[in-house]
Amino acid sequence: MAETILIVEDELKIARVLQLELEYEGYKTKLAHTGMDGLLLFRDGGIDLVILDVMLPEMNGFEVLKRIRATDEQIPVILVTAKSTVKDKVEGLDLGANDYITKPFEMEEVFARIRSALRRANSEKIEGIHVGGIIVDEARHEVKVDQHSVQLTPREFELLAYFMKNPLQVLTREQILDAVWGYDYYGDTNVVDVYVRYIRKKIDTPERTFIQTVRGVGYLLKETRHEA
Repeated sequence: MAETILIVEDELKIARVLQLELEYEGYKTKLAHTGMDGLLLFRDGGIDLVILDVMLPEMNGFEVLKRIRATDEQIPVILVTAKSTVKDKVEGLDLGANDYITKPFEMEEVFARIRSALRRANSEKIEGIHVGGIIVDEARHEVKVDQHSVQLTPREFELLAYFMKNPLQVLTREQILDAVWGYDYYGDTNVVDVYVRYIRKKIDTPERTFIQTVRGVGYLLKETRHEA
């Protein structure tokens, strides 16, 4: 499947050339001419890489980059600017840019940098357990819901990981206690209900829930969408 590249560039001719050349090369593109429009398109999702001009109306590229990195630490971002000072390059890289291209540029250089950034991004993607919009990476002790990081306590993490390893299976409270708290746990089984409630507060949204209650039995992990 072709990657989708977001081009945020206020110089119309440059933006159009980038769009045509990238589409000819087989990429899909989305185009914005202001920082705010670029950020809105990014937030719509479905973007694999961002080509971001620094000097933009409404919101400059550095500010757009900061807001992108606040919600997504992995998507490749290549900054483009007419400025070539070391200070600008350092600021962009410090803010989380993956690469930097200075105008005027050759399209072959742009293609090469895009290929390199996408290769790195693909090789660094988090490996983990995927269920619906949730990713649990046990090696890194990370949880993401729709690519947004979620902070869980160690016990909450263990409990969610157990659900993730047994999706669509009804799990009794006793099974959960044995797996997460240990077979020698002699406390109240209501502790499972308490921790499920904690996790739900952190991962559910008004439109979607993940851990479903099976009355009289226990719980199962199943992504369920709710109409607004």
